[in-house]
Parts: sequence; structure tokens; C-alpha cells
Amino acid sequence: MNPSSPQPDQTNMLWNDDTAKDAVYEVPDDIVDVNFKIKCAQLPLDHAHQLSQAIIKQLPWIEESDNVGIHLIHGAESGNGWIRPTDPDELIFPSRRTLFTIRTPQEHVEDVRALDGTSIDVCDASIEFSKPTIRKLSKLTTIYARYVLAEQISDETGFLNEMVELLAQKDIKPKKMMSGRMTTMRFPGKTLSARSLMIDGIDITESVLLQQQGLGTGRKFGCGLFLPHKGIDAVNETQEK
Repeated sequence: MNPSSPQPDQTNMLWNDDTAKDAVYEVPDDIVDVNFKIKCAQLPLDHAHQLSQAIIKQLPWIEESDNVGIHLIHGAESGNGWIRPTDPDELIFPSRRTLFTIRTPQEHVEDVRALDGTSIDVCDASIEFSKPTIRKLSKLTTIYARYVLAEQISDETGFLNEMVELLAQKDIKPKKMMSGRMTTMRFPGKTLSARSLMIDGIDITESVLLQQQGLGTGRKFGCGLFLPHKGIDAVNETQEK
């Protein structure tokens, strides 16, 4: 080396000029929603038991699965599930846009798709299924369940306290929760009551966990199943108008 040439600095250096953003969280697809278009003229509001039994008759493997949720069918409504009729015999009228959804582990997706082109009888009404589509669970961190079963169902404060305890068992501590109206569900030999529940102030992984696992019991008749929502503040603003 030419003695007159500049000598490299002896200071050690690591230079990382990677300006790429952090990886975007991808919702896992081990549990997904299978949505069907339906053709159905009308149903009573309280159709949980008969719908569950009819679906299980078509897909008997669901009886033994702990990870399958059968969503109830909803007609046009206001308040995104927060303002519902109270009479269980009141009729709902599904539109052409109304979907029927089964939440299922990925390994059973094709089994669920077997409903395509079939029909079932529920509460003296026919429901025809078509055009199944697969949808991942939501990234939104405000989620709600139309129906949640609990021991303290008649007392809103007691209900929310019970939900706090159930969530704590999953190591989840939401910043906000809101309970909604009670709904009656009739089963052979018993009647159950459920409340709607909105949860806010959790992170994405907690939201996905609750969508995957649900809260409380009754997943096979539509209880404890969470959906994305626009948020508690938006609900409060609507109610105040």
C-alpha cells in the first residue's frame, strides 16, 4: 500500500439504512367465516334453537366441534344490532343482501361449503344457501356480540362485571365496554336471556383472539360471537341525537 494513501478509520461501525416500515399484522386464517347468500321470506326473531338443530342435521360433525360458531340471521335493523325487537315471535325479513355465516376452523371450510345449493326448514320457513365466500376475521379493535349469555344477565352492572372476569381469564383488559338490550331465546324445557356486548380499547391480537374463541357459552346458537363495529363513541353520538 502506498504510504501516502489515506488509511481507513479503525472505528467499528454498523450502518443499517433499512427504512422499511414494520411488518403489517396479518390476521391468521386458522379460523374464518364462511358466508352464504340466502333466500328466505321471513323468520321469527327467536330462531336460535331451530336454526342450530337444522344446521347440525346437515353438518353433524359440528356437534363435536368446540370451535364452530353458527351466527343467527338478521334482517334490516337500526343501530347495528343494538336496537332489536323484544318480542321473540316478531318476524324479521331477510333481504337479498342478508348473509348467513358459520365461523369455522380452516380444516372444515370445505365441509361447511357443502351447504351450497341446499335448503333447510326453520320455524316453518325455508332457507336456501348459495354462493359461499370465505372471509378472514377482522383487524378492528372495537368488536361486539349480539348475544352473550351470563349468570348476571338482568343487572347491567353485574353483567359487565361478569364480562370483566371472563375477559381477565383470557388476560384481556378492555378500556371500554357497553351492554345492550336483553333478548329471549327459547329452548325445549327452558328459556335463556342474552345481552349484546361491545368491547373497545383492546389490541388487534386480543380482538382476533375473542373473535376466534368467543366469550361465554352458546356458540352453536349464535352466542358469544364477535363482529367488527364502528366504535362505542359513534354509538353514543347516535343515541344522543
